[in-house]
Amino acid sequence: MTNSWVDEYLQWLTIEKGRARTTVAAYRRDLTALESWVAAEELDLLRLRESDLERYFNTRRRAQNASSSVARAIAATRGFFSFLLDEGHLVSDPASKLRGGRRGRTLPKPLPEGDVVSMLDAISGTDPLDRRDRAVLELLYGTGSRVSEATALDLSDLDFDEELIRVTGKGSKQRLVPMGTALKAALISYLSAGGRGSIEGARASTRLFLNARGGSLSRQGVALIVQKRALNAGVERSRVSAHVFRHSCATHMLDHGADIRVVQELLGHSSIATTQIYTAVSATTLRREYDDAHPRAHD
Repeated sequence: MTNSWVDEYLQWLTIEKGRARTTVAAYRRDLTALESWVAAEELDLLRLRESDLERYFNTRRRAQNASSSVARAIAATRGFFSFLLDEGHLVSDPASKLRGGRRGRTLPKPLPEGDVVSMLDAISGTDPLDRRDRAVLELLYGTGSRVSEATALDLSDLDFDEELIRVTGKGSKQRLVPMGTALKAALISYLSAGGRGSIEGARASTRLFLNARGGSLSRQGVALIVQKRALNAGVERSRVSAHVFRHSCATHMLDHGADIRVVQELLGHSSIATTQIYTAVSATTLRREYDDAHPRAHD
């Protein structure tokens, strides 16, 4: 197993999926254990069959590993091989049919609206990178875009007349998302004099978001921006990731009465079942607010 692939997958989990550090650390242990087994069996990672993985996990079960640990290891393995397939390293996924024990559903943890506003309002500078950071966070929250979608945006994807942004998602599927007032203002500021054009090498790139050297802003760069801005705003950084802005966008829209199919289209979910998890988040919020506010909630 090539460590760089594992590292790339774990970075993707952290930045794109917003997984907690503890989860990423556990997945690293699981994948390292699989790596050791593959080496001991003198197998080729890219030629593993479903039967090989079944044999590996049967070995784990016979070793009396806790069922929850095996289920987590299966989840790590399935995610890893799915990632390799998406990245073009595999032509088929040997882990797609692996099944572990039932695990509890983990709901996304959106930021409170006040924390989002605090982070945005704390970006008060006017230099090019301050303007960029404000535009990045406004876009993540305002459109619910994935980090990879945001960093892939070109200048030509913006339509200020129609107030729309063309986003290219998974499988190169394109969708149009609205450019809200706050996002439009942030983008105009970033693209005006003293903004993006003042970054060295900006004219040589068609990418919307650039790093300080004029190259394309990376997913890791967005993660650093989010952490920096959370610190500046006094928001607990352990609760914040770039992907949390996507969760927050969806949850806050549903809290304010948006139709779930509108949210599905905005986020680019192929199935509404994926979007429905956010209704559970809103229901959790509703229950908490009810318990706190209704005079007969505890009678």
